Amino acid sequence: LLVIDKPSGPTSHDVVARLRRALREKRIGHTGTLDPMATGVLALVIGRATRLAQFLGADEKSYDARIRLGQRTDTYDAQGTPIGDAVSGPWPSMAEVEAALTPFRGTFLQQPPAYSAKKIAGQRAYVLARARRRATAGVPSGETPLPGSPGLSAAPGAPGPPALPGLPGLPAPVPVTVHECHVTGCADGFVDLSLTVSAGFYVRSLAHDLGERLGLGAHLAALRRTRSGAASLAEALPLATIEQNPARAIEALMPMARMLPHLPAVMLTDVGARRAGHGMRLGQTDFVDPKFVSGAGAVRRLQLLSPAGSLLGIAVRVDADADADDLMIATWQPVVVLSQ
Repeated sequence: LLVIDKPSGPTSHDVVARLRRALREKRIGHTGTLDPMATGVLALVIGRATRLAQFLGADEKSYDARIRLGQRTDTYDAQGTPIGDAVSGPWPSMAEVEAALTPFRGTFLQQPPAYSAKKIAGQRAYVLARARRRATAGVPSGETPLPGSPGLSAAPGAPGPPALPGLPGLPAPVPVTVHECHVTGCADGFVDLSLTVSAGFYVRSLAHDLGERLGLGAHLAALRRTRSGAASLAEALPLATIEQNPARAIEALMPMARMLPHLPAVMLTDVGARRAGHGMRLGQTDFVDPKFVSGAGAVRRLQLLSPAGSLLGIAVRVDADADADDLMIATWQPVVVLSQ
C-alpha cells in the first residue's frame, strides 16, 4: 500500500496514471475515489496487492470539510455552476447548524449528487447530468433546475426524486453511516466539519443537504481526506515528491500484512500454507491455533498468514461440519491467493 497526499486538481485516475509512469509499474489501483477538488489521503495498491483492493474500498473514511452557505451549485461543490441567487446572510449560529445536522448523524439514506459515478438505467449519473446541462443551456436555472437541486437525502423508505422529462432522475438513495460529525467552526457564512463516515458517503451531498435544511443553500468549498482505513496523512507522501524521487515511494510502502487490520489474521501450518497456495479448502488442522477458527462465530473472512508471518491471501467461511462431539468446526475457502 502506498499512501498519497493528493493535491487539488487531478482525478484519482490521473494520480494512478502519473504513478504508473513514475514507478514504471502497470499494476496500480486506488481504493477509494477522491473528487478532483479534494486533497489528502489516496491509498494506492501496488503490484500483487491490487488483488486486495476489493477488501479495502469498504473502509470507513475521515474528512475535514468546509461548507459555504448561501449558494447552491449543480455539482454541490465549488467547481459547479451556481444555481439561483446567492444569499448574503444573516448566517446561522453554531447551535442552529448543530440542530440542522442532527438528521445526518448515524445511519440514513443519502441522495448521491447528480454529478456522480452512480448509475441510472445503466448510465453514469454525471453523463446524464451533463446532457441535461446542455439541453437546458440558456434557460434560467431558477426556471429549470438541474438534477438534484434541491433534493434532500431521503428518510428511510422514502422514494427517490422524480425523473426529469426526457432523462432519468437522480441516482437512487443509498444507506450510509456518519460515525462522527463535529462542527469545528462556524463564521462568516462558512461551516467547518470533522467527519468519520462509511464508504460511499458523499460529503458534497451533506453540504447541499445542510444548506437546504438551513434554507440558505450551500455547497462544498474544500475537502481534505485525513484517513482511509489504515492509511492516514501521517504516512502520506505528496504526489510531486514521488514523481521527483521514485525511491521515496519504495521506502514508504506499507506491507500487505498491515493493509487489512479489520480482518482477523491467522497463521497456517506448513501443510495449511501449501493447501492455501493451491486454493484448497482449509480445515481445523491447517491452522496453528485451531481454536481461533472453531465454532459458529461471527467472523466471515480471515487473513491467511504463512508460518513466517507473511500474507498469503484471504479466505471466507463457507460452511460448518459437525464433529464427533457435535461441535461446529468452520471450514474456510481461499478467495484471494497472493502468488509469489
